[in-house]
Formats: sequence, C-alpha cells, structure tokens
Amino acid sequence: MTGNLQDVIIRKASVPDIDSLVELLEELFSIEEDFVFDEQKQRAGLLLMLEAQDERCVMVAELNKKVVGMCSVQAVISTAEGCLAGVIEDMIVSKKYRGKGIGKSLLELMEAWSKEKGIARLQLLTDKNNAAALEFYKRTGWVNTQLICLRKFFSQNVR
Repeated sequence: MTGNLQDVIIRKASVPDIDSLVELLEELFSIEEDFVFDEQKQRAGLLLMLEAQDERCVMVAELNKKVVGMCSVQAVISTAEGCLAGVIEDMIVSKKYRGKGIGKSLLELMEAWSKEKGIARLQLLTDKNNAAALEFYKRTGWVNTQLICLRKFFSQNVR
C-alpha cells in the first residue's frame, strides 16, 4: 500500500463514487454467506442511500484518489431506547488496505455523525464465521448481544 493513514481522506459518499462502492460491496458479499452480489440491486440500494442523507449516511475512505473503504448507517426508531438508533449496513475496507486504521476511522466518523443526529445506539450485523471482522469489532468497542438476526423475503426477485 502506498500512502499512510494521514493520507486517507474520509468523506461523505456521492453519486460519482457508486462504481467504487459497488466494487467494495462485491468484495463484502464474497465474505458473507447470506448475501449474493447483484450489481443492479447494489447500485439501486446505493442510490437510495445517497438520496436521504439526513436519515442515512455513507462515508468513504479514499487513498490516492481511490476509494478503499466504506461504511453506511441508517437511522431507525428504537422503542427500547425511546429515541433513534442506527443500523450500520455496510462496513468494508478493501483487503489490501486492512490493518491500517482505516476501518476504525470510518467507524469513529459514523459514531460522530450518529451522535450529531441524536442516535443513542448503533448496531450492526456481521457474518458469524468472519473471525477477523468479529475481532475488529471487539477491538473497537462493539459487544455481542443475545439477539440473533432473522429475515423474510417478500419479492420473487430477491435472493
């Protein structure tokens, strides 16, 4: 990797970043067993994420004008907290750029954005077999819960 962590720029994503974000999602979905990469769906989802930046945020990490990481969060209402909570949907640093503090920086900025929006709690899902991700989240202050994720599809063209 050329460049240092101080050369990494973390900023809000914009529509011109979508090609790079799609590539990162392809890498992310190759790790996760529950998701199948579908470029058309990922592009559509990213456009939706970028449309309402008050309730959602997509941040990118850029090094030498190349997007090497991303993280997204969406605000939801939590009855448990009695206020807003945030769901981190996508968190990925491209494999050859991991271990440099980029992921930690992305999460820190997402936490700052969330606090600014009045979000009291963040939550995320990660593949239970992704030991590296689980260790990363543990090191950055995330804790396991007793909850499990369940899902149900309503559309024939999903999955």
